[in-house]
Amino acid sequence: MASPRPVRIPKGGIRPREAVMRMQPYSPPTAGRDGKLRLDFNENTVGCSPRVIEFLRQQLRAGGLAVYPEYADTKQALGEFFGVTPEQFLLTNGTDEAIQVFINTYVNGGDEVVLLRPSYAMYRFYAQVAGAAIHEIDYCPPQMDFPLEELLKAITPQTRAVLIANPNNPTGTGAPLQAIERILKRARKAAVFIDEAYYEFCGVTALPLIDEIPNLFVSRTFSKVYGMAAMRIGCLFSNPANIAYLHKAQSPYSVNSVAALAVQEAVRDRAYIENYVAEVLAARELLCVRLEKLGISYVPSSANFVLMNAGRRAVALRDTLRDRGILVRDRSYEVAGHVRITIGTREQTRQLLDALEEIW
Repeated sequence: MASPRPVRIPKGGIRPREAVMRMQPYSPPTAGRDGKLRLDFNENTVGCSPRVIEFLRQQLRAGGLAVYPEYADTKQALGEFFGVTPEQFLLTNGTDEAIQVFINTYVNGGDEVVLLRPSYAMYRFYAQVAGAAIHEIDYCPPQMDFPLEELLKAITPQTRAVLIANPNNPTGTGAPLQAIERILKRARKAAVFIDEAYYEFCGVTALPLIDEIPNLFVSRTFSKVYGMAAMRIGCLFSNPANIAYLHKAQSPYSVNSVAALAVQEAVRDRAYIENYVAEVLAARELLCVRLEKLGISYVPSSANFVLMNAGRRAVALRDTLRDRGILVRDRSYEVAGHVRITIGTREQTRQLLDALEEIW
């Protein structure tokens, strides 16, 4: 990721808060991806269920786009799907807004926030915006195992919030539910956020615990397996009292009507999701077997991506694959020499592997 140019305050301009001045801007390389094999952002590589598109065709009307969103039907459908009541979750503009609302609700400037490293950049981003004191615990190389004992030691009575991706991005490694339960027991005075963006690929979830653990928050997204990243919609779950406070810190119409409609049909087409997950898991096995034959090491993954060790060739490999119409994500700035590869279908994976074998 290229270093951003420093931002200068214009003559006579207003100086931002110090927390913002110290931050580095987050600039994902999202331009020029159309028409390429997108194995760089962990998206669904074939698109959402066709039933979602047909449902939107049937439901959308010009008049409906002229009014502010209503969420009752969507919350009822999602509550039934996730096995919770409408009072136990809020709709969010993707997981990013879930993180933002969580931080805005529970973290003051100077509060201690415990994060893992490397992990999803938005945890640190929103904690920095809040002016939090960030304490990061490193994943354990070379297999990037979940650093449970180190994390438990880092949580103190002064810890205000803990944010964990399970499975983690970009490592792909996950923690068993027993580890999450130990963290929750240790962090009784902190708000604990478990990001389950890749839940469908691993099956480990803390969601059933929201009834019994008052400081637990769990997020899910429709940007990954459901193939709806462009719509920006997710959910944040907790007990009803917490959700009421989170609502106070959230814009009332942050989720648009089209997204709210689309998820209703997305969760009805369970066969589509089950088939896509099965295809990804088969493709992930195919990729790992072929990487081993090529003598390329990688981090064992519980998600829909694999972190591959390309050594000093990481950037050159990314660029050469891009020239061939295949996009992968260089993560050398976080894990030296590593490239993250999104897993799509077996056919797409073979296309990647054929190119990799030619240039390796």
